[in-house]
Amino acid sequence: MDNLTHSLVGLALAESGLRRKTALATATLVIGANLPDVDALIYLVGDGTDALAFRRGWTHGILAMALWPLLLAGAMLALHRWRARRGGEGEPIHATWLLMVAAIGIWSHPLLDWFNSYGVRLLMPLSPRWFYGDALFIIDPWVWGLLALGWIWSRRRRTPSAARTTLAVAGCYVVVMIGLSRLGARAVTAQAGSPAATRTMVGPVPLWPQHREVIRDLDGRYETGQLTFAPGPTYRATGQRDAGLDPALVAAVRATRRGDNYFRWSRFPVATAEPDGDSLRVTLSDVRYGTGRTATWATIEVMVPRPSDNALPR
Repeated sequence: MDNLTHSLVGLALAESGLRRKTALATATLVIGANLPDVDALIYLVGDGTDALAFRRGWTHGILAMALWPLLLAGAMLALHRWRARRGGEGEPIHATWLLMVAAIGIWSHPLLDWFNSYGVRLLMPLSPRWFYGDALFIIDPWVWGLLALGWIWSRRRRTPSAARTTLAVAGCYVVVMIGLSRLGARAVTAQAGSPAATRTMVGPVPLWPQHREVIRDLDGRYETGQLTFAPGPTYRATGQRDAGLDPALVAAVRATRRGDNYFRWSRFPVATAEPDGDSLRVTLSDVRYGTGRTATWATIEVMVPRPSDNALPR
């Protein structure tokens, strides 16, 4: 999810009563809720494909989830002691509660990231497998509104009840969205007919919870479509796109750093090759972020040697 959502979750959790448990609880929750995204620093030392290959990996995985709470709680405890030595006064700090709120804030992050279709590698570094919840669009204004309402209401009334209520409502909304995506996947399978898909994504779209974007992997090509839940689940195919994933072409692309980075991230990759002198210019895209025919932020180009044996498209 976007960092505003992560921050609002931290603030709502703080106002739900956790901020009263120890000094620096609110700051710890908000920092913790965003801390795994420190991997965005990869943009300072690498290019876009390095970010695709690295982000939502090491800093979001199981090992990081064990270490981050200890590091964050230790840093906040050191900050509190430094302020005390300089004569600062404030609420007492409780190390156990500080560790607990650090863990709650940090652990909320990969959970929220799992809800969307971009995915998160929850088992890093043990496994590079991506997990996709396909429940919430990466920016969900409904979640923004609920969390902001609970935070502001609790702050003004000085009671945790509003934050707790809106957190519960937001949780119910997420559960419903997960259920709709799972129900939608079964409806698409039943209505799409032959050929059967090897993989199907029924993902959210902005603003409209009753609609879903559908991508069906038909083993060599992708079918895109739309699913609506009013009055009942109805699937409509909107187009098809060849994946262009010739094994020799994929091998040549994956032999490059940028190409390998891209394939490690992409869920529904499309490759298009065009001659460029003695090389092939290969355009890579992902059907989640466009049809593959037009350039988006998820489109890159890779140059590979042009074969002499016609093994690759010319």
